[in-house]
Amino acid sequence: MNTFVKIVDWIMLKLKIIGAVCLVGMTLLTCADVVGRMLRHPIFGSVELVTFMATLSVAMALPYTHQADGHIGVEILVRMFSKTTQVFIDLCTGIISLILFAIVTWQMSRYAFTIQAAGEVSISLKFPEFIIIYVVAFCMLIFTLIILRDILENARKLRNR
Repeated sequence: MNTFVKIVDWIMLKLKIIGAVCLVGMTLLTCADVVGRMLRHPIFGSVELVTFMATLSVAMALPYTHQADGHIGVEILVRMFSKTTQVFIDLCTGIISLILFAIVTWQMSRYAFTIQAAGEVSISLKFPEFIIIYVVAFCMLIFTLIILRDILENARKLRNR
């Protein structure tokens, strides 16, 4: 179990770094494209590249944001309950989230396979879009595993009370 947590955490941190690089890349590419347009030499395919990097940065930041409790939550009511009730609510929310994101991961993988089989590529750069979809599906898998880890932690907390 400890090895599983370490591997998932390591992958999550690498995804966070790659997502940050995509964010910086979006900024630099957009600035370069704007300057290029002012000089009448825009960067071909910059809109597609920025779109791909935006998709990747959001997907890669999702697991870390979950672990850091960076998502918006309605906790005003939940804070009034006992710690055991709060852990139970977290456990129930986690199970529902696990089911939802396991389905999202599965469907994204299926969609990527369908796009790959169809041979679809992006409009300007002719980049195979299925690669981006597979990467997003992998990020959703890591997100799902982090949710699973949280569920196991909360179950252990309930058992120890």
